[in-house]
Amino acid sequence: MSNQKPPYCPIALSIRYVGDKWTLLILRDLILDQKTRFKELKASKGNIATNILTNRLKMLLAEGFVEYLNLLGTKKSRQYIVTEKGLLTLPILFELYSFSIHAVNQAMLNASELAFKKEFLKDATGLKEKKSKAYIDFVQELKKSIA
Repeated sequence: MSNQKPPYCPIALSIRYVGDKWTLLILRDLILDQKTRFKELKASKGNIATNILTNRLKMLLAEGFVEYLNLLGTKKSRQYIVTEKGLLTLPILFELYSFSIHAVNQAMLNASELAFKKEFLKDATGLKEKKSKAYIDFVQELKKSIA
């Protein structure tokens, strides 16, 4: 992506990076669900194809949204984490959630998703701050555990 002509406006640039369905869902899973492994991301609700997940992770790595920790030096031991740049997508995720949460069939949500919805509707700003801090703390602990 970096070799393409830069977009003419910030919105176009944002769409270039995170404007497809899968990129945002991967970032959601990394940040909100604290998934770190390829296998965990592959098992998410969206049923992403392996090749698409691989390509999106490569792009996110190349563009600085994601990095990985790799204690054992193998592909299977990689743990993907978002960078500061990646964490900047959290407000986008929350805005998209806000835009469509009332259109989602309540019966399709599991207990965790229902709890998130309840907390979101009560205090979206507070929840966003809480999730951001929780993710930063999670990554710090993860890094400590492999150091």
